[in-house]
Amino acid sequence: MEPSVAEEKYIKASLLQYIFHNEDNLYTVARVRVHESTEQNVEKEVVITGYLSQLYEQETYYFYGKFVQHPKYGKQFNVSSFEREVPKTRSGIIQYLSSDLFEGIGTKTAEAIVETLGDQAIAKIVKDETVLDKVPNLRKEIANKLYAALKQHEGLDRIMVFLSECGFGPKLSMRVYQAYKDATIEVIQENPYQLIYDVEGIGFKRADELGELCGIKGNHPERVRAGALYVLNESSLQNGHVFLDYDYFIKKVQQLLSGQTSIEENIITHEMIILDEEEKLILDKERVYLPSLYFAEKGLATSMKRILQSKDNLISFTDEEFTNGLESLEKKQSIEYAELQKEAIRIALSSPVMLLTGGPGTGKTTVIQGIVELFSKLNDLPLAIEEYKQDEPFPFILAAPTGRAAKRMSEATNLPAFTIHRLLGWKGDYFEHDEHNPIKGKLLIIDEVSMVDVWLANHLFKSLPEGMQVVLVGDEDQLPSVQPGQVLKDFLESGLIPTVQLSTIYRQAEGSSIIELAHAIKKGELPSNFEEATEDRRFFPCKTEEVADVVEQICLHAVQKGFSVHDIQVLAPMYKGKAGVEQLNVRLQNLFNPKNEQKRQLEYRETIFRTGDKVLQLVNDSENQVFNGDIGSISAIFYAKETEEKEDQLVVSFEGTEVVYTRSSLHALTLAYCCSIHKSQGSEFPIVILPIVTSFYRMLKRNLIYTAITRSKRFLLMCGEKHAYSIAVENTKQEERNSLLQQKLHDAMHQNESQIT
Repeated sequence: MEPSVAEEKYIKASLLQYIFHNEDNLYTVARVRVHESTEQNVEKEVVITGYLSQLYEQETYYFYGKFVQHPKYGKQFNVSSFEREVPKTRSGIIQYLSSDLFEGIGTKTAEAIVETLGDQAIAKIVKDETVLDKVPNLRKEIANKLYAALKQHEGLDRIMVFLSECGFGPKLSMRVYQAYKDATIEVIQENPYQLIYDVEGIGFKRADELGELCGIKGNHPERVRAGALYVLNESSLQNGHVFLDYDYFIKKVQQLLSGQTSIEENIITHEMIILDEEEKLILDKERVYLPSLYFAEKGLATSMKRILQSKDNLISFTDEEFTNGLESLEKKQSIEYAELQKEAIRIALSSPVMLLTGGPGTGKTTVIQGIVELFSKLNDLPLAIEEYKQDEPFPFILAAPTGRAAKRMSEATNLPAFTIHRLLGWKGDYFEHDEHNPIKGKLLIIDEVSMVDVWLANHLFKSLPEGMQVVLVGDEDQLPSVQPGQVLKDFLESGLIPTVQLSTIYRQAEGSSIIELAHAIKKGELPSNFEEATEDRRFFPCKTEEVADVVEQICLHAVQKGFSVHDIQVLAPMYKGKAGVEQLNVRLQNLFNPKNEQKRQLEYRETIFRTGDKVLQLVNDSENQVFNGDIGSISAIFYAKETEEKEDQLVVSFEGTEVVYTRSSLHALTLAYCCSIHKSQGSEFPIVILPIVTSFYRMLKRNLIYTAITRSKRFLLMCGEKHAYSIAVENTKQEERNSLLQQKLHDAMHQNESQIT
């Protein structure tokens, strides 16, 4: 094959050895032998760099690009695209077919193929594999392997050229190819908008450009449908909406698709009807849903009705039995319950479901302990697991959205606690437990309910058996769930669920200026002593460009006081910027775990992982039983040449449980020296360092800063601009989430199930 881009500089070369090859993004550094070049005085061997798929020593390639001078490694050829040279002469074709690339093809067999099919043998085989039937004595098994290998090589060449013509750079081309392999061209030609969901770095605009190249433009049905689904997905992922109002939805789709011509409403409506018939969206009166969210909202209302009306199995007890049991418990725990706490325990024991809410220091944990102890006594159920037979279910179930929140519950009650995903048996794409296979137990307590989205809540509640009593615990002033819905808020405002809201700071919390600050912020106040140092709280004024230095100094001081990296958690509202999560993580990694010859490291995209690093799990991994929000440390790194799989591996210890990550799964990890406030929900840390500056303006909201401050267990060290804290405290504006859960709860309670809308 002759060079296809005459005006671009190239070298014609073959592989000598790989210097570096990243299996994740295919970034490659290799040494090649040069056969010819458009440049003069090129050395016989040069180093090439770029995003390249597998190269073979037996092949010759045209590498297009330019020579650059690397400050450390010297002259290199930076590859922008490449293509394989296909041999043309009879001797070249024979040599090529008899190479190690093609299993079972020796020189004699290769000669027979060329003798039968001629100089165009390779092209003929790729076009129609049955031509190999004409080759004498060629076994069908060998013929099939030859065809498959030729198609693989030819297919990649064709795909890379196609992607290049579509305007993809080499890095993005490799991502697309890795997503679809041999089906790449077919996927793009059939539905270029699928790339939005499958390939990182491709949004609607980029996919729309591809669509235009494929003839999908203007009011083309595929384009309109893709735009409609994109608007729905973005509204749920970015804004937490369960649905969109019809008129607003139409407007957003028109804005997204607007170009040289506007899209009429009737065209969008027509495609919406088709999407509704295909069950890709749901039109419900004047609302537009994604099907999963529509059925989640409807199902959750139905399940809550069932639970609220399930009173047959509630144990009855007299006032005297309750009072005696509570007094005995107070004596045992050396505490005295406040009247509202006593009322919370009574309602929990006498109701199929109850909501317990309140801020830090209001005694929610104390109430949970009381509920568990009295439930045990009144139902004559031992609290010790060992007193139950092996096949007998333990009646007390404690769960929370995150691993760290579950651990806190377990420590407070001395009972086992689980993440909700683990409780329900999450298998990666389905739950083991559902309405046909409910979980087993008698009392369920769910903490941090503010973090639970409508989809997870639906799966949880439909998996509860008849007669199980439920206690939902949360703080309504914290951030809402990351995923769609506002379950805790809707439950509270429905007025249908017995609720106790704790507001008094009891004596257990006296002396904590952190808790006092949290409650002041909850009321919309920044205390007059905000800048004054207390035993557990300090504020360090600084500007945005000074934040990283100040945070580093605070961390150094904490380490000198004997705290470990796992005691210290930096929280920031945003990822980008000088005071954002990403840059602070780099600074803190160099502080806590600097590079040295004894520490191995692995580069993944723009992150460097080292042995000893503190890392955060970003997704639920049912197979390894690690979940979103879990924090661990890197205990080992193995390079590809050391593993049987010939792939780099990273081992993370999550409190003793070791999980192995290959390059293909490293997207599930990030550095955790600093994390977003959203990611900290459900966790507590001995020391929280909180930088807040006015450059975070769009994120400065009361519930965000309240959530951050309430993560601190012993010390809260704030820095930044006082004015930024004031802005956040005063800003109660929250983007309203579209949810009909309240209405559907009321409909469910007053109508037959078949009438729920």
